Amino acid sequence: MTVPLPPLPPAPDEGYRPGGRSVADVVAQEHRQLRELVDRLDEPDVPAEHLAVLTAVLSRHLSAEEQYLLPAVRAAVPGTAERVDRTLDADASLLTALKGLADGDAGEVAARVRRHVAEVDALVAALRDVATEEELIRLGNRLEIAEEAAPTRPHPDTPATPPWNRIVEPALGVVDKVRDAVTGRPTYPADLPEPPRA
Repeated sequence: MTVPLPPLPPAPDEGYRPGGRSVADVVAQEHRQLRELVDRLDEPDVPAEHLAVLTAVLSRHLSAEEQYLLPAVRAAVPGTAERVDRTLDADASLLTALKGLADGDAGEVAARVRRHVAEVDALVAALRDVATEEELIRLGNRLEIAEEAAPTRPHPDTPATPPWNRIVEPALGVVDKVRDAVTGRPTYPADLPEPPRA
């Protein structure tokens, strides 16, 4: 099996390698960043800006994984359909918990993020065993593009599988970004006084 990606035009030579980062590298960096963001939830008096950034980063991350990474794992790695379905269900629950983050559900959100990281890391490892380096890079590029168009707020009731999530989520992303701009809401780790090192 191969990772389901749109075909590319013929490569100019035999040694062609697409530009960009492997999906494994992208996900590993984002998971380090998410762990650092949720570790700060244990501190007293977490600023509202931190909660806003965590919400935006996690919303974008989950959206992109659901659009490209999880379908690729399901298609390319035999026997992972049930694991992918469980991950999708856990992600929907995480988005629901994320909506209550400002109301004091920080501990639950942190625990769910840590479980998500462990589950998805295992799926990425399985994907690395069967995908080519070119496929992993192309998938990494798609993941990063999807994140830029993704919602910055949790929408747990939206479709979580292609093709509908690839249509609905970018549209919600536009609405969220307009709301963020109007309210001045921070959405990137760089917006924080002490951004994560990852």
